[in-house]
Amino acid sequence: MEKIASFTIDHKKLLRGIYVSRKDKVNEETVTTFDIRMTEPNRQPVIDVPALHTIEHISATFLRNHVRKDEIIYWGPMGCRTGNYLIMKGDLSSKDILDLMIEMFEFVATFDNEIPGAHPRDCGNYLSMDLPMAKWEAKRYLDDVLKVIEEKNMVYPE
Repeated sequence: MEKIASFTIDHKKLLRGIYVSRKDKVNEETVTTFDIRMTEPNRQPVIDVPALHTIEHISATFLRNHVRKDEIIYWGPMGCRTGNYLIMKGDLSSKDILDLMIEMFEFVATFDNEIPGAHPRDCGNYLSMDLPMAKWEAKRYLDDVLKVIEEKNMVYPE
């Protein structure tokens, strides 16, 4: 089988950041998939499941209520637990969504309400939530990456 594009990125060199993972044509529209990398693969601890699950619920709710909600197709965690995927309508760059990601991670980092969808009728694993750790992970990503982002955090390593 042919290796998929995301497996051709050298994860030993990959930094935390916002990367364009791929662009696809769907009819006449371009759809951009972003790699929202919150930890350095194989060098930093992965995000624990309850925190990542909480980030997923809060972030997905935020994005689908944002002024740019019509551009949002999908937000969800990576299986390796080092970040999330964001899929949006449009031929976009990492810089095009930087302000959106800062706003969203600030929202997660300061979130003090009931976690959206954290009920048995709404979620298949509603007990696996950790708001304090989700807030900590969001703040760490904001402070260490998003607020000081450089080109090396927006272009995949060669």
